[in-house]
Amino acid sequence: MINEKINLLETRPSLRFDEMDPDQDGNKNTKFADLIIDGRSLYQMLKKYDRVPSLGWGRVEHQRQMIDYFLLKQQHEYMYNRYPILVCPWCGDEECGFISVIIDREEDIVIWKDFKKEHAHKSINLGPFYFKWENYEKAIMSTYGTAET
Repeated sequence: MINEKINLLETRPSLRFDEMDPDQDGNKNTKFADLIIDGRSLYQMLKKYDRVPSLGWGRVEHQRQMIDYFLLKQQHEYMYNRYPILVCPWCGDEECGFISVIIDREEDIVIWKDFKKEHAHKSINLGPFYFKWENYEKAIMSTYGTAET
């Protein structure tokens, strides 16, 4: 059993730029499902990398695949237990570079650890985070369709 602090995962619709941000001019203001860990936005924690969370936007098939990845129903085709958590804000394509995380499950605890900037495999000093499965599953499922609302 894990003796670490249990984190709370929530989601909320968010935009890449707020309405007063001068950087939004000429840029794609992607709407996505932000991942909120203990009240802190994962997007804001990693904003310097100019990537957005991979959940809540894109084609229906893509959103379902991301949810399946995060719920560990499907392994990533070439990263196995490592998953793209933040992606290109323009297209979401992994070829543009992304931030990945290892997702493990031990009993009713989901663990996010070993955040990396890809394709450089550069470690990011963040986490690990521990979530109770019930909280985690509900939060991840709630991301579907975020950008359409």
